[in-house]
Amino acid sequence: MSMSFEIKKAIKMAILVAVAYFAVYVARNVFSAITPALLEDGYTESYIAKISSLSFISYALGQLINGVLGDKIKAKYMLSLGLFFSGVTLIVLPLILDNAFLSIFTYALTGYFLSMIYAPMTKVVSENNSETISTKISLGYTFSSFLGSPMAGLLATFFAWQTVFYTSSAFLIIMAVAVFTFLLIFEKSGLVKYPKKEQKIKTQNVGGARVLFKRKIVKYSFVSMLTGIVRTSVVFWLPTYINKYLEFTPEQSTLIFTVASLLLCVAAFLAVFVYERLHRKLDFSVFLFFILSTLFFILTYLFKAPIFNLLFIVLAIICANCSSSLMWSVYCPSLYDTGMVSSATGYLDFLSYLAAAGANIFFADAQATLGWKNLILVWFLLMLLGCIATIPFKTKKALS
Repeated sequence: MSMSFEIKKAIKMAILVAVAYFAVYVARNVFSAITPALLEDGYTESYIAKISSLSFISYALGQLINGVLGDKIKAKYMLSLGLFFSGVTLIVLPLILDNAFLSIFTYALTGYFLSMIYAPMTKVVSENNSETISTKISLGYTFSSFLGSPMAGLLATFFAWQTVFYTSSAFLIIMAVAVFTFLLIFEKSGLVKYPKKEQKIKTQNVGGARVLFKRKIVKYSFVSMLTGIVRTSVVFWLPTYINKYLEFTPEQSTLIFTVASLLLCVAAFLAVFVYERLHRKLDFSVFLFFILSTLFFILTYLFKAPIFNLLFIVLAIICANCSSSLMWSVYCPSLYDTGMVSSATGYLDFLSYLAAAGANIFFADAQATLGWKNLILVWFLLMLLGCIATIPFKTKKALS
C-alpha cells in the first residue's frame, strides 16, 4: 500500500471526523453559551444545573454502553444515528423548556445520542491508520471539539437562544447524512475496513481487564475524571462566572466566553507540541500540565482584577485540557492492539462526564454557599489531586 494512499486516506478521514465532532461540540456547548440569556429570562441556576447535569450523566452512561457497542457495530451506523437523533431532540428542547420533566428527559436523550460518536470514531480511526497518523487525526478532532465552544458562543451572541438550538440541531442532522454517506463510500473504496474479532492482541496478557490494567487504565481514569470536571463543568459555568463574579453584563459575558473558548482551542496543539519536545514521554507530559493548571488556578484565586483573573483562569483550563488532550489523542489510540479501543475510550469518557455531572450540581449550589472565590480553591485542589495521581513513577513497561 503506497504512502500516498495512506496520506490521502488519512486526510479524507480526518476532515470527516473533525467536522462531525465539531457538530457534536457545538451541540454540547449551546446550553452553556445561552445560560446568561436563560437567567435573564427568569430560569434559575438550579434549574439549568439539573437539566445539564442529568444530560452529563446520560452522556456518561451512554459512553459506557456505546463504547462496548462500538466494538461490535460498524461506525457508520453508530455515528450517523447518534448525530441524527441528537439533532431531533435539540429541535424539541426549546419548545418544552418550561416543563421540567420533559426538558430533563429530552436533554438527557440528547446526551445519550451524542455519546454514540466519540468511542466508535476513535476505534475506526485507530484501526485504519498507523499509530502516528491516528494521533494526528485524533488531534484534529480534539481541536475541532474545542472550536465547538466559541461557535456556540457566537451563535448565542447573534441569535435568540431558541434559534441557537435550532441551528445546532440542523447541523447535526446534516452531518448525520454526510457521515453515513462518506463512511459507506470509504468502505466500498477500501479506505475503511473492520478487523475481524479474532484479531490477535499483541500484548502478552490477553485478558481484557488485565491488558488495560497493565496499560495504566487506573491512572488515566483519574486523569479522565479530574480533567472532565474542568473541561466540561468549569467551562459550562464560565459564562456565569464572568457574569456574576467578574460583574460583566450577560452580553459581555457571552462575548468574553466566546473569545476565551477560542483561546482554549490551542490546548490540543500545545499538548502534542510539548509531548513531542519531551521525547514522547506521555506520563511526564500529563503530570507537567497538571502542575501548571494548579499554579494558574491559585493565581486566579489571588487576582480579582478582571483582566488578570480571566487570563489565569483561561490558562488553568488550557493546561487541564492539555492533559485531557494527551489522554484522548495519544493514550486511547495507543490501545489499538488490544482490540478494545472503543470500550476503553467509552469507559474513560463515562468517568469524565460522570465526574462532571456531580461537579455541576455541586458548583451550582457552591456559588451561593461558598461563593465564587472559594470555588476557585476547589478547582485548585482538584488539579493538585491530579498532580498527585499522575506522578510519573517508573514501571517495567511504562507507556512513555
